[in-house]
Amino acid sequence: MCGIFGVRGHPAAAELVQLGLYSLQHRGQESSGIVTVDDTSRAHAVRAMGLVSEGLDVGELRGLAGSTGIGHTRYSTAGSSVLANAQPVVASVRGGAVALAHNGNLTNAAELRQELEDSGAIFSSTMDSEVIVHRIARSRAERPEERLAEALQGVEGAYSLLVLLGDTLLAARDPRGWRPLVMGTLGDSVVFGSESCALDIVGAQAVREVEPGEIVVVDREGVRTGARLTAKEQHRCVFEYVYFARPDSRVFGGSVDRARRELGRRLAREHPTPGADLVFSVPDSSNSAALGYAEESGLPYELALIRNHYVGRTFIQPTQGARDAKVRVKYNAVREVLQGKRVVMVDDSIVRGTTTRGLVAMVRAAGAKEVHMRVSSAPVTGPCYYGIDTPTREELIAANYTTPEIAAHLGVDTLGYLSLDGMLESVPDGPHGFCHACFSGDYPTAPPTDPEKLRAGCGC
Repeated sequence: MCGIFGVRGHPAAAELVQLGLYSLQHRGQESSGIVTVDDTSRAHAVRAMGLVSEGLDVGELRGLAGSTGIGHTRYSTAGSSVLANAQPVVASVRGGAVALAHNGNLTNAAELRQELEDSGAIFSSTMDSEVIVHRIARSRAERPEERLAEALQGVEGAYSLLVLLGDTLLAARDPRGWRPLVMGTLGDSVVFGSESCALDIVGAQAVREVEPGEIVVVDREGVRTGARLTAKEQHRCVFEYVYFARPDSRVFGGSVDRARRELGRRLAREHPTPGADLVFSVPDSSNSAALGYAEESGLPYELALIRNHYVGRTFIQPTQGARDAKVRVKYNAVREVLQGKRVVMVDDSIVRGTTTRGLVAMVRAAGAKEVHMRVSSAPVTGPCYYGIDTPTREELIAANYTTPEIAAHLGVDTLGYLSLDGMLESVPDGPHGFCHACFSGDYPTAPPTDPEKLRAGCGC
């Protein structure tokens, strides 16, 4: 999962992209980067490890000339977390420079890369995204949108893309529409962002989403749909509503906050907790779901866990050691709220269970009399191949243990997951047209051949 942002036709393009990336920091914290193109179609780039505030400071932005730019915040799903894999990717191709920012994951990247290497291509990173750049470079089409469309033929998996070819800005989504991409306007400028919150921060007006399979062109002639890829059945990622997107965003045409509140309300109907004293969330991604649970159950909503906002999201840390360390400094319990109470603890998901187990122990230590765990998504039983780095089956607690066994492992009195049907029926425009493979094992594409992903089975 990554965040991408782009703008064409603004004199302060680099600064605007930086602002947009701040709003998308929750989608990736390992590295960030910005590429701009000046009036001579020359590309200027800066990439750095860490947060936007750490690597993309004012001094760095001064060297990024031009009124067109794209940016990226990275959370690695393919390729290691090193500077060589930071995006946007930049290369020299026929007709000038190309830069690409990618959110998603290509399931046949290994095969495509092997074909390119067999024909002499030399890769500078281990990212799946670089495959698309090489394919753009080999295209003989004349128009930028035709080159991108040709490059994407035969590419499988999830991709929302922002591409610079000269001073032309291209935006594209895969035909199944896995990842969101929103288009907006700011005066005479056109902007794109992974979520609408990124448009809000720069004062842009959201216009519409880039449609699945659509390639939008922004150049000197204006804005147009330049090409459409072969249509496929829709598989928007339901986990965007459950966890990843910010609650103040609209993705896939719906409000994230409203979706999460409905998830919480449905959870309260499916798994009530008679006799409980209060409801609280595991902040921040579960706040809206916990509010929905409280509204439906009639229980008071309390702030029982306080989050340190100077610590990033634990789910998207690249190693288990980093996740464990951040949990210890990320949360603290409010003893005055929990002491002697029978509490309902709402979280959006349980993946490995290590974070949840530590939080339950913290709540117990603060004096909670009973802890009833409620989860506003179905059990995660398989890895994701489409842009979220969920682990292999052997690491997923719900793939290996029953619900009562998980409850005992976590140390809770009761545990209730939202049903798969309840989850899909709670999100806007549901229940159809969403990918739920990591919950159901129903994968829309063949799994990748990456042995790291396959060492515990494909989750079917």
